Amino acid sequence: MDTTQKSLQAYYLDLESKHGAHDYHPLPVVLAKGKGVFLWDVDGKKYYDFLSAYSAVNQGHCHPEIVGAMKKQAETLTLTSRAFHNNKLGEYMKYITEYFGFEKVLCMNTGAEAVETAIKITRKWGYQKKGVAENQAQIIVCDNNFHGRTSTIISFSTDPNSKGHFGPYATGFIHVPYDDLEALEAVLETNPNVVGFLVEPIQGEAGVYTPHDSFIREAKALCSEYNVLLITDEIQTGIGRTGSLLAVCGNCSCENACEQQQDTYVRPDMLILGKAISGGTYPVSAVLCDSAVMDVIQPGQHGSTFGGNPLAVTIAKKALEVVLDEKLAQNARRLGEIFRTEMNRYITQSNIVKLVRGKGLLNAIVINDSPEGETAWNICLKLKDNGLLAKPTHGNIIRFAPPLVMSEEQILDCVNIIVETLKTFENRS
Repeated sequence: MDTTQKSLQAYYLDLESKHGAHDYHPLPVVLAKGKGVFLWDVDGKKYYDFLSAYSAVNQGHCHPEIVGAMKKQAETLTLTSRAFHNNKLGEYMKYITEYFGFEKVLCMNTGAEAVETAIKITRKWGYQKKGVAENQAQIIVCDNNFHGRTSTIISFSTDPNSKGHFGPYATGFIHVPYDDLEALEAVLETNPNVVGFLVEPIQGEAGVYTPHDSFIREAKALCSEYNVLLITDEIQTGIGRTGSLLAVCGNCSCENACEQQQDTYVRPDMLILGKAISGGTYPVSAVLCDSAVMDVIQPGQHGSTFGGNPLAVTIAKKALEVVLDEKLAQNARRLGEIFRTEMNRYITQSNIVKLVRGKGLLNAIVINDSPEGETAWNICLKLKDNGLLAKPTHGNIIRFAPPLVMSEEQILDCVNIIVETLKTFENRS
């Protein structure tokens, strides 16, 4: 590399542009190091991370306990496939099922794989347990959902950019507006072939769209009434992000597993997890449900060579322990309230920001511009210059999701960076 001709940043950006698929539109920053709430680029500039790899790095970058467990297991045994048993998987299965209060877990790697897994389990449950005629099962999904980008999942996306020109599309899905219980009930009472309702407790990719407080609870009651599985996708909202162990927990203390927080916990029939279940160090995902549902899956019907491998489950167990030991959910709840209070104080005199919304440390601001405008993108570029990394979603919305290990002093410092950056965009023509 001739560094006299181009900067390190430009060198790496050029390599990606020339040799890689153009499937993302990242901010023009090339990162080389992470620790806790901070990232450093290849030129040594330091940033606050306010995206956390889409909430995968809840425990902070390179958490020493997670990395230590990973190193130790990597030197011992990494992969056996599921053709054989290993001495880590059973212990992890016991730990994670007790942690979240379910009887069974099916281990996968990525979030999208976990969603595909949930779809398969739900359909087979519908045929074998509910008695739906073969190939007639329907799953209800919400408008503006984001559950991944596999062929099946994009078939029920309403985002034209994710979906366009990738057909033909899979059938078997019915859309309802998000946070609309009347629409949900209307489908349930008229369609006996519905077997599941797949929903995000908060729609993260849609702009941290937060439903009314009783939405999931009332949706669960409707699903129970019509013998339909409530499937919650907590890939982004789970593992402490929203101020509780799961977004469906409400604001529980998170001292114990969710099943012990009956006053606030809405227990789904199926729970989908990913991202922060590994602390951002390795692809790990999971689907949890009780035996009456999970046992429809028999040998040879689903799985993954890497799913449940010794390295993955060792990492995941330690990552989940860190969330409890360091009380990260409680910290997310407390700091999230501080963040929204401070941002709302600024918004009262702002022309550029319309509102802030979210829960815990999953928040977003809505910029006073159209989704086709460039203001949010330009704000994120300026935030980068000022030492904070965030990214727009849906054009005019900026998502803010820092690692949950952030301190009060750091969150206030970040609020100051955000506010001072926004001020430079006020009243621009």
